Amino acid sequence: MPARVHAILVVRADGHPAAPFHARRTLAALDRQTRLPDDVTVVLCGDDPRTLEAVGVAAAGSEVETGSDGRPAILRAPAGTSFADAVELATRTVQILPATETSAVASGTVDAVAWLGDEASRDAAAAPTAPAEPPARRGGDAVWLLAQDTAPEPAALERLAGALEVAPTAAFAAPKLVRWDDRGELVSLGVTMTRYGRTVGLADGELDQGQHDIVEDVLGSDVRGILVRGDVWRELGGLDRALAGADEGLDLGVRARLAGHRVTFASQALIAVAGDGVAGLPTPVDAVRRRHIAYATRTAQLHRRLAYAPPAALPFQWLAILPLALWRTIRRLAAKQPGLVAPEWGAAVVALVRLRAIARSRRRIRETRKVPWSQLAPLRISQVELRERLEEEPDAPTTAPARGELRFFTGGGAWLVLGALVVSIAAFPALLAWPVLGGGGMLPLHPVLGQLWADTAYGSRAIGLDTVGPADPFAALVAVIGSLWPIAPSRALVVLWVLAIPLAALGGWFAATRVSDRPVLRFTGGVVWALAPTFLAALIQGRPSAVLLHLLLPWLFYAGSVAHRAWVPAGAASILLALCVACAPALAPAFVVIWVGALALDIILRGGRGVGRLVWLVVPAVVFAAPLVWYQLRNGSALGLLSDPGAVWAGPQVAADASGRASLAAGLPTGDLAGWATMLPGADLWWVPLLAAPVAVLALIAPLTQRWAAGAVLLVVGALGLATAFAAVGISVAFTQSESVPLWPGTGLSLAWLGALGGALVTLDAAIGSGREPGVGHVASPVLARRLAAARSGLALLVMVAIAVLAVPSLTALTRGTALIGPGDQSTLPAFVAAEGRENPDVGTIVLRPQNEGGVAARVVWGASETLGGQATIVSTRPRATDADRDLAELTADLVTPAATDVVARLAEDGIGFVLLAPSDPPESDAARALRLGAATSLDQRDGLVAVGETAKGSLWRVTGDVAPRPAAPASATTFVGLIAAVQLVVLGIAVLLAIPTAASRRAARHTSRVVGPHWQEGR
Repeated sequence: MPARVHAILVVRADGHPAAPFHARRTLAALDRQTRLPDDVTVVLCGDDPRTLEAVGVAAAGSEVETGSDGRPAILRAPAGTSFADAVELATRTVQILPATETSAVASGTVDAVAWLGDEASRDAAAAPTAPAEPPARRGGDAVWLLAQDTAPEPAALERLAGALEVAPTAAFAAPKLVRWDDRGELVSLGVTMTRYGRTVGLADGELDQGQHDIVEDVLGSDVRGILVRGDVWRELGGLDRALAGADEGLDLGVRARLAGHRVTFASQALIAVAGDGVAGLPTPVDAVRRRHIAYATRTAQLHRRLAYAPPAALPFQWLAILPLALWRTIRRLAAKQPGLVAPEWGAAVVALVRLRAIARSRRRIRETRKVPWSQLAPLRISQVELRERLEEEPDAPTTAPARGELRFFTGGGAWLVLGALVVSIAAFPALLAWPVLGGGGMLPLHPVLGQLWADTAYGSRAIGLDTVGPADPFAALVAVIGSLWPIAPSRALVVLWVLAIPLAALGGWFAATRVSDRPVLRFTGGVVWALAPTFLAALIQGRPSAVLLHLLLPWLFYAGSVAHRAWVPAGAASILLALCVACAPALAPAFVVIWVGALALDIILRGGRGVGRLVWLVVPAVVFAAPLVWYQLRNGSALGLLSDPGAVWAGPQVAADASGRASLAAGLPTGDLAGWATMLPGADLWWVPLLAAPVAVLALIAPLTQRWAAGAVLLVVGALGLATAFAAVGISVAFTQSESVPLWPGTGLSLAWLGALGGALVTLDAAIGSGREPGVGHVASPVLARRLAAARSGLALLVMVAIAVLAVPSLTALTRGTALIGPGDQSTLPAFVAAEGRENPDVGTIVLRPQNEGGVAARVVWGASETLGGQATIVSTRPRATDADRDLAELTADLVTPAATDVVARLAEDGIGFVLLAPSDPPESDAARALRLGAATSLDQRDGLVAVGETAKGSLWRVTGDVAPRPAAPASATTFVGLIAAVQLVVLGIAVLLAIPTAASRRAARHTSRVVGPHWQEGR
């Protein structure tokens, strides 16, 4: 056995409430050792009064013999002192190590040294003296490393010393670490590493059944409780202070192996550890500790990798730190661990700049190494063994409600989608024959895929004389849709219109799964959502942004309602929220209110466990909208941010009066009562709004049911949507020609329908569909249950029939010829211009359109056509005329009047090569006809203009002279484009990685209820 054992106990409060108790238990455990340590040094870090009292009282009453004065020494150090620094301080003080290397701790971080002996010895210790000569080296000495939360069993030291005696070549003996409150569970019993330095515990977290007691020889161990030979401790220089509190025992074992020693285990020596984090890593009980563990572990791994690397590989290992951090960031995000990204980069930066520590560690290894690195290979863990060790275990039992089968096919979901497809084909039979969808607010998509995506970036806009600014986020969604049919992007919109009703039914069915697990209610949700009046009105009027919003909203509800649970739905919901805001910016205030409410509910009901995920929900939407917000606010057009994206079109909708808002309250976005006034002109249609009454009444009852919390939340969602629709009809922020265009209220009504439909399903599921008596946990009698189920099915059928009747005019509008959509053209410009524009997207065309009220509307179109993705709200919502607008007005006036100015030369200087005189909106007034004829005469008389001829789009002239290239965007805009694109792509990539499910996320999801808020006690 060792001749003398010096125990070093490091105590640090760190604000841990149990630190004083842990310190008392550890000191008491030292007193009960069957083989008492010969010397005890307590390094007390910090000034916590309770810890000072605990250590002082316990130490003063200790029976541990520590040399001549008979009592343990207490060294004082700053609160932030690490375990390795504290141990080095203690070993230098008692001269276990020769004082050849100075350190920050040994040279100046000790506040005071107090010896619990007599006054003379204390004064002698405090007096300045010449450096004492180290005592004679005693090979039988040993150092026992302890912390406040490492309480050894009575025979622990005796068995550790015995293990060193029977293994003369062992550098240190390691104990079996068990849980503080349960000695039957292993905390650590040996540590090894992979070829690349990853630390792997050999038995961490296992139940102790003696299965590992035969283990004697390993690469390393946990640093807590190890008994190190004094001569080896001096030879190796103690612990490596650069390891940040992780892998210190492993590193000591590696260096001991390289010095020709080995590591042995005393499996019968038990030490209970609480995981305070003073020595070793803390117990990961919260997010803060998990981040600390990730930082310490990665810092230690990178430091060891650089310290162990061959000299030739060291520069490459150092250069690979940042690329590896980026790769591991991607893996962290894919593993749904975004909270560990910051520790990853923090460790990478520390490893990059801490070159002196790396040099010191490499020098230590070089000076003590006696055996080649190859001798460590048998003790490392192979990749095959690691995969077997990390293989996923079967699902653990849980008290959370088990998730049932989705039953999409057996529960009627597949039949619903198939039936909706049949209805869609019957309602739009000619759609598949149209190459381009036109009419209403429809425009073709750019035929060149590259230009389709170019319209999504900050830069020169596709309309306007000289407009440079951000694109609408909606342009990115249009580009995604067009990319699905890259040969003819406009065809993708036609296919979308055919599939819109079945896609809406699919989304409604899945959204209903968050409300009820009953097939009939899910079926009802799909039917009502697919036949909602606001959706069908957007389809037949040609409003692409409103159609896309209606298709996206149920998926936002599906993912967003459980975003607080896990990162997969949070990532998906963040993308969907950004898309919904892009389609309907007017809904942004409502979304903000819902988001704030979700944060408050999570903090109140769940203690804020999901706040981080909820905060992430708005990040992509904010990042993608930020350039547009900055531009509009800088130009004094804050209300312009609410403008509907896409073509500015004043289609039919309700008026901003009492009757119009009454229609909105019934869920009808147009003044023709969902088309019934057109279908049955002159008929008394007072009953039409009552068709939406079943949904509204059931939604209002929802807060009165057993599931009142879910019902109330959905009712608030519906109210926010209705309020948005009410406000929209009174706000006009966009202008086309000489007409102001109010916001489309249908997007607000889509949100209102979502809340109302969800509330109605809650009522049907909870109030009369549960089959349980109020306040009673057992199922009611079979007869009552059957009657309740029949009543539920009857009401669900009533809701579906009422909405189906309401949808009849819209579903037959195309057949009856009252739909506003129709076959469109590949270009809004004449074919001659379109052909040249496809080759040169910078060719400009000024379009002049006489107004029936007088005057001429002018706009400049660049490229082959006006496109849906090329529209820009920064042009259509300008609150005041810009210099470019005034220049365009002067050009127009000079073109349509017989002025003597050389206006054609100015056109060529601005990059405009064509002039198109378009017909007025029918019916053409006399004033418009006179203005058109006069303008045509003026243009014919212009030198430098050659008449191309009459086309279906109007009369066309071409500039014959040299046309200057389109003015390029400023150089600063190019830099801005790169920065914006980089940030947006990074955020989108993070959201996508978070949204991709993994095996672990799917396994966790199976143990949570698919239905949100089955009753208020769940708080989910």
